[in-house]
Amino acid sequence: MKQSQVTHCSLVIATYNWPLALKACLESVRQQSLLPSEIVIADDGSREETRLLVETVQKDFPVPVVHFWQPDEGFQLAKIRNKAFAAAKSDYIIQIDGDLILHPNFIEDHINLAEPGFFVTGSRAILSQRVTQKILSDTDHNRPNAFNSKRSNFFNALRIGFLRRFLARRYKVEGKNKYYVKGCNMAFWKEDLLKVNGYNEAFTGWGREDSELAIRLINAGIKKQFIKTGGICYHLHHKEASRELEKKNVHMMNDAIKHKTIWAEKGLNQYL
Repeated sequence: MKQSQVTHCSLVIATYNWPLALKACLESVRQQSLLPSEIVIADDGSREETRLLVETVQKDFPVPVVHFWQPDEGFQLAKIRNKAFAAAKSDYIIQIDGDLILHPNFIEDHINLAEPGFFVTGSRAILSQRVTQKILSDTDHNRPNAFNSKRSNFFNALRIGFLRRFLARRYKVEGKNKYYVKGCNMAFWKEDLLKVNGYNEAFTGWGREDSELAIRLINAGIKKQFIKTGGICYHLHHKEASRELEKKNVHMMNDAIKHKTIWAEKGLNQYL
């Protein structure tokens, strides 16, 4: 594995109507061992409270924070992420969700794994409702760790350097897991996103837009690495989004596999 050629990155954070979680997420970014060069908040129609939070954070955050908002017209995560990608100034983009708490070495781990010709996806450790409430009540003194994540996710919260490098091109990269990704923890070269035209905005409603993007990247010759025992993030507990459109999205995802699709007809190029 080659040494990373990345010296800086843009961190894209997707959010929707949970400013308390976003605040905790941003605090975990502030505590990173290696800061991103900028934060781009991809806001899929949040109410006024989120805008006010971002304005407050912008005053003293150690890196620039920019806020891209679109009207709330249903779940359109693909669209707002494309807008954020278009605005990102760095060659390398790390993508997370605003309901995550990042391990202090999250950005550093991603940067160390970055390599031309590859995109990266990772895991997340899920927190219980009790632990989530405790963290959100006092972010400064209640930080998640492997021992307060769910037992089934314990391995997702372990940080082991040599194992991370060993697993990067071995874990969930072939067979039935070839297209497996977690959209809340991904990283890309911007030039690779441009090559496939970013997210497919035909995807509305929850689900599969991340997998379909991964499929098109792989079809374009971009390989997948999986960041395991590193790039650790903790997912705050919340009620699941509606999955009423998932069947339609699964059909479009399978079409991308069947037809070896590379280019999203309605995608990133609209915002360049």
